[in-house]
Amino acid sequence: MSLRSGDPEEIGGYPLEARLGAGGMGTVFLGRTASGRPVAIKLIHQQFADDDEFRTRFRQEVAAARRVSGAFTAAVVDADPEGPHPWMATSFIEGPTLAQRIARRGPIGGAELRSLAIGLAEALRDIHRADVVHRDLKPSNVVLSPEGPRVIDFGISRAADQQTLTMTGRVIGTPPFMSPEQLQNPRGVGPSSDVFSLATLLVYASTGQGPFDADSPYMTAYQVVHEPPALGDVPHALRTAVEPCLTKDPAARPSIDELLVRLRDLPTELEVVTGGCRTRDTRTEHHLSGAGDTGGGHGAGSGQDTGGGHGTGGGHGTGGGHGAGAGHGAGEPGLASPTPAHRPARRRRRRPVLAAVAAVAVIGAGLALLAQPSGGGSDSERDDKERNVAATSPALPDGFRPWRQDVPAGKAKIPDEVRCLAHGDSVYCGGGGTVAARVRVADGKRLWAVAGPGVPVQDTSIAGLAGDGRTVVGYRFAAEGSGRDEVVALDVARGKELWSAPMGAHATVVAGAGAQDAVVVGSTVLTIDADGTRIEARNARSGKNLWTAPFPAGSQCAPLGAGGQAYVMCMPKGQVADGAARRDTVRGVDLASGELGRAVTVGGPVQPLGAAGGRLVLVRQRAGGDVGVLEYDAVLRLDAARGKATTTRLSKAYGGRPRLVGGTVYFTEDSGRVSAVDPASGGLRWARHTGVEGAASPAAGPGALYFGSAGGRVAALAPRDGRRLWTTDPKVNGGGLRTNPRVTLAGRVAVVSGADNLLFAFDTAKPPKSE
Repeated sequence: MSLRSGDPEEIGGYPLEARLGAGGMGTVFLGRTASGRPVAIKLIHQQFADDDEFRTRFRQEVAAARRVSGAFTAAVVDADPEGPHPWMATSFIEGPTLAQRIARRGPIGGAELRSLAIGLAEALRDIHRADVVHRDLKPSNVVLSPEGPRVIDFGISRAADQQTLTMTGRVIGTPPFMSPEQLQNPRGVGPSSDVFSLATLLVYASTGQGPFDADSPYMTAYQVVHEPPALGDVPHALRTAVEPCLTKDPAARPSIDELLVRLRDLPTELEVVTGGCRTRDTRTEHHLSGAGDTGGGHGAGSGQDTGGGHGTGGGHGTGGGHGAGAGHGAGEPGLASPTPAHRPARRRRRRPVLAAVAAVAVIGAGLALLAQPSGGGSDSERDDKERNVAATSPALPDGFRPWRQDVPAGKAKIPDEVRCLAHGDSVYCGGGGTVAARVRVADGKRLWAVAGPGVPVQDTSIAGLAGDGRTVVGYRFAAEGSGRDEVVALDVARGKELWSAPMGAHATVVAGAGAQDAVVVGSTVLTIDADGTRIEARNARSGKNLWTAPFPAGSQCAPLGAGGQAYVMCMPKGQVADGAARRDTVRGVDLASGELGRAVTVGGPVQPLGAAGGRLVLVRQRAGGDVGVLEYDAVLRLDAARGKATTTRLSKAYGGRPRLVGGTVYFTEDSGRVSAVDPASGGLRWARHTGVEGAASPAAGPGALYFGSAGGRVAALAPRDGRRLWTTDPKVNGGGLRTNPRVTLAGRVAVVSGADNLLFAFDTAKPPKSE
C-alpha cells in the first residue's frame, strides 16, 4: 500500500516507497538502500519507544536477529534500537507466508511438504546453533522464498544465555503453536520448545489445521497443556516423524538433529489432505502483492493483536514477521510473560572440539581457512546480443551439456553440502557424509564414491589433492559412539583406499570454523594427532609417517597450508577454556624435517586467508557491536623466513566471511553484499550486492567472481568493479551459511554445490536464464 499522510519520507537514510503493514506495536515500510536493494524497515510506535521495558525487548530482538541473520532468516541490514524512534531494516524476502500459502491453496503434500519440513528443521538447527531460541514459530513467521523457507520475527526470541526480560501479566506467543512449558512455565523454555512448535507447524502445513485447534485461544492453550494432539489427517510417514515431538515432557522430545534425520527419510509421495482448507490455486505472490490482504505480504494481521486465534494468514507485518508487534500486541489477557530459556542442547553428533568453540564464540566463530589456490581473471566480455558474459577462452569438455548430480549421503543418510576440487577431466567432492566422490565434468557421471559412516560436519568437506595428481585426501567421521575420526587417502582412478589414520579435531578452535583438520601441501598431509598434542606429517600416497612435531609447551595448534608452504598456528590452551584475550602465534614449518621456525606473534584473534607475494595473509578479527557478530579491521602479511608481520588497518571494519582471491580480500556478508578490499592499502576497491542471500565466499574463474547459495543460485561479478554480469535462479530449497566457496571452476564449466548434496554444472559463457 502507498505511503500515507504523516508517514516519514525516510528512516535511517533509507528512502521509503510503500507501507507494508501497521498494527499495535508499529509500522513496516518498504525502503531502498543506496544501491537500490529493497529492505523492510520496522519502525516502533512512539509510545513504545518511550517504554524502557519494550525498548529493552526490541534491543534483544535486534541482537537475536543479527546472531542468525541471513542463514534461514531475513538478514539484518541496519538498525537503531537506541534512537528516538527505534527501527530495524532487514532484507526484503520475496514470497508468501506459510499462512497465506495454506489459506489460498490448501494443505501441502508430496515433495513440497518434504522440502518444507527439512528446510524448517535446518533453519531451526542453525538458529539453535547460534544459541537463540525463537519461541514464536507459527505460519505467519515462515516465508516461502524462492530459495526455501525463511523464519522471521525474532521479537520474543532471545539468546539462551541471556538474562530474560520479565514482562508482568502475560506470556507472549501464539497458543496454537506454543509448547506446554511455554504456557505453564516460561522460565523453563529451551530449544525443545521450538521443536514442539515446529511439529505443530508441520501438522498445520499438511492438514490446514493445528493439532490443538479449538474455538478460543484459551481452550487451545488448555488442549496444548492437557490433551493429546489430533493427528488423524496427518500423512502416516510425517506423523511418525513428528508425533514424538509433541509429547508434553520437553526432555522426551527428540533433538532438532534427530528430527532432521527422520524428516530426511520422508518419502516424496506424501499425500495432500483436501478436507481441512480451501484448495484454490494461485500464483506465488511477492511481498507487495499480498500487502493489501488481511495478513498478506509484509502486511498486518496474525490475529494476535486483537485477542488471539490463528488470524487469517499472518503476514510479515504487524502481528507476524517483519512487522512491528511480532504477533504479540495488546489483547491477550490472561497469558503471562516470557522468562529465561535454558542453553540449547548441543548437536547430537558433533566433533568434540566444537563444544570448545562455543566458549570462544565471539573470538573464534565463523572463520574460513585456506581453501583452494587463489586465482584471478580478466573482466567480462559481451556476447553477440550485447549481454555481459564471462570470458570464454577456456575450452569446454567434448560433448559437454549442463547436468545435475546428487552425491551419496553416506551411511548416516544425512546430506548436507559437498565441496569440490577440479583436476583433469573430473571434480573430486567430499562432505555431506561422503569421504570423496569423483564426478566427470563433461556429463556429470559419478565414476566412484566412498561413503562415510558418521554424521557430516558443517563446512568440513575435502582436504585436498596431492601434488602427484593421483591422490585425493578426505575425512571419515566415525559413527556416533564408535571409533575415531580419520583422514583418508584415496586413489583418484578408482577410489581405492590407500591408507587412513586417526586425527584430532582441534583446528577450528585455533583457526576458525572453516579450518581443515588435514592440510595437503604438495605430497605431504599434515594433521593433528588423535590426542591433540602434536602435528603429524605423512606421505600423501603411501601414508608413511614422515615426522611429528610436538606443540609448543602450553599451546594448542593447527596446521596451515598456503602458497605451497606449511605453517602452524598456535594459541595458549588457557585461552580456549576462558575466552581470554588471544595472543596467536604463527611459525613456518620445514616440510622435510618438521622443524618449526621462529614464532611470530600476530595478536588475535586472526584468520588466515592464503598467500600473496610469498607471504601468509591473515585478517584481524574483533567482536562487533552485537553478541556473536564478528568484524575484521586489519590485514596482516607474515614473512615466516624473516619472522616479521606487517599490519595494515582497513579503512573501516567489515563483517561477513573474508576470502583472498587474486590478491584482493573479499568480505561476503549474509545479505549477499560483497566488499573488495586492497590488502596492501586497506582501502575499499568496490562494494556491490550479489543478489544471492547467504552467499558463500567467491571462487575465481573465467573473467568473473562466482558466488553461490545453498539453494543453487549463482551470481557472476566482474572482478574489476563488481558489476553483476548475471544471476541464475535457485535449483532447490536450501539455506545456511558457509565459509568455503560453493562454486568450483573446471575450465569454463561451473560446478555448483547446493543443499542435500546437490551438484550441478553449466557453461559460464551460457549461464541458465533467470526466469
